[in-house]
Amino acid sequence: MYLFANATIYIGFAIAVYSLLIMTLGISTKNQKLVNSGKGALISLFICAALAILSMFYLLAASQFQYEYVYDYTSSELPVIYKLTALWAGNAGSLLLWTFFLTLYALMVAFSRKMKGNPMVPYISAILMANAVFFFFILSFVAKPFVLLDQVPMEGKGLNPMLQNPGMIIHPVTLYLGYVGLAVPFAFAMSALILKNVDDFWIKMTRRWTIIAWLFLSLGNIFGGQWAYVELGWGGYWAWDPVENASFMPWLTATAFLHSVMIQERKNMLKIWNISLIIVSYALTLFGTFLVRSGVLTSVHAFANSNLGLYFLIFMAIAVIGALYVLMSRYNLLKRSAGEFTSFVSKESSFLINNLLLVGAAFAVFWGTIFPLVSEAVRGTKVTVGLPFFNKVEAPILLSMMFVMAVCPLLAWQRSTVKNLKKNFMIPAILAVVGMVLMIVLGIQKAWAVIGYGVIILLFITHFLEFYSGVKARRKMTKEEPLTALYRLMIRNRRRYGGYIVHLGIAFITMGIIGSQNFDMETMKTVPLGGSIELKDYRLNYDRLDQKREGINDIVYADLTVFKNGKKLGTFQPEKVFYGNWEQPSSEVAIISSLKEDLYIVLSAWEDDGKATFVVKVNPMMNWLWVGSVMIVIGALFAVWNSKYGNVTPRYTGVRKEVS
Repeated sequence: MYLFANATIYIGFAIAVYSLLIMTLGISTKNQKLVNSGKGALISLFICAALAILSMFYLLAASQFQYEYVYDYTSSELPVIYKLTALWAGNAGSLLLWTFFLTLYALMVAFSRKMKGNPMVPYISAILMANAVFFFFILSFVAKPFVLLDQVPMEGKGLNPMLQNPGMIIHPVTLYLGYVGLAVPFAFAMSALILKNVDDFWIKMTRRWTIIAWLFLSLGNIFGGQWAYVELGWGGYWAWDPVENASFMPWLTATAFLHSVMIQERKNMLKIWNISLIIVSYALTLFGTFLVRSGVLTSVHAFANSNLGLYFLIFMAIAVIGALYVLMSRYNLLKRSAGEFTSFVSKESSFLINNLLLVGAAFAVFWGTIFPLVSEAVRGTKVTVGLPFFNKVEAPILLSMMFVMAVCPLLAWQRSTVKNLKKNFMIPAILAVVGMVLMIVLGIQKAWAVIGYGVIILLFITHFLEFYSGVKARRKMTKEEPLTALYRLMIRNRRRYGGYIVHLGIAFITMGIIGSQNFDMETMKTVPLGGSIELKDYRLNYDRLDQKREGINDIVYADLTVFKNGKKLGTFQPEKVFYGNWEQPSSEVAIISSLKEDLYIVLSAWEDDGKATFVVKVNPMMNWLWVGSVMIVIGALFAVWNSKYGNVTPRYTGVRKEVS
């Protein structure tokens, strides 16, 4: 097994190098046979990656502790599902997963029916193969997944308890699918520039790839936040941790890209901007991987210190410098073919403002993340940048983006007249102001919360009017029933209405953020057996402290009977788990959820006489984060599902079409 598993890595590295070289040679000599040989090698490369990852799954499931990776991240008592998910618990395994996804994407693009006979395919494949060469090099010589120990241990070290959570089964997989997925539009963009194809063909062909990558990044961030909320025991969902930021930054720039490409498709504008955005998004995925694996910043999510960071930094520098060189070499061509804005009050302008806000948010996160490194390099002291900085900077940016999202649907392309602005915005604006006044009357005194909810009301109204006016116009033409008209309207405009559903999802998430950040309540109290804790409308009676054993783990738990406004909600058990093969215990919180708020209970400490210390929080509007997250997923899937490429014909310059 040892020889077979390692052979898949080394042979894969050799095939990746061969595919890159032979495809590059085929492109330069316009030799179709060489190009086809390089494409055929992609199949062998994918098989090698698949066999390598299947080999690792087998070793993990079978508890083959003679392998260093299996020993470091599993134990015999670990459930099979967590033995398998230990694949992405360490550097070597997670990079193996990354490489598998990369070869899968490369294979799908190279043999895509939509790209058959397209001269861009060899260039796209060569760029993706350059990535594959790097990752197979890392697996072959730096972070080797199949290393044998000198002696066979009887037991493994076990998996970090924080990773033994359903969220961590899905979170890394979706995140990596998003990270790797952004390499595809990057490869398309670079290929289009190399071929001097400055039309929007590459954008139309990568639309689905980009949305899919964006969707997986969204899922990765959502599952990561949900994991942090239920597993870390601090009552929050986003701490602006460096590794959280690493996955959030490319999400922001990819979001900006998805919006700005619509302007290029419709108005032939922002070509240089769009290329720049996809370069930045791709670079940020590499930067995030550098942060996770370099050990330069402390994070609960990061892997152990290693020398991998230097390799990723070098590769990122080469990729970015190469991409910028290609962009600058085609700068005049892109500039000559670009359209211009005709009005500042138009849909195009709102898209551009939205882009600037998204990129500004990404830059603020980037600066806050690297500032400790900059301060240490310049002053010799590492300054910590925490929640207050990020919340203070990002909150107004978020509200500004929400306002742009609210007004954008009702703006016209090219130019909006004063008459149309009054007609479209008078009623939504009045209703939003009325809503803000009602909130003040009801006792909401925090200015940012009132403004935030007012903007959300405006967004809901403008988006409702978009659906309403579309259905009304369709019914006028077809005489269909309202629900039938709505269904057919949305089906025929998937991208548009899928985007609106995503907007509504983001509005719900913003509701949850505003509520949980501005109106949360917390208490920490030590009580004797039979004592109680009161917070807001809740009373928690402390009935019992006990312990139990599950396998090699000891669990201390408390029974709490919870009442709300005098009505019994049930008995709940917050726990503290002590793992037999791990030094640090973990908290298993008790959460009582409703659409209005969450009651969050943590068993913090206890004494021999039965006294126990509990942390109790009330987190308003928390469930709206998860409702909004589901809507984002639904909207993205709706926009991309069964979408048509259309009759797009690329314009080729200086390249023989038979090289495909």
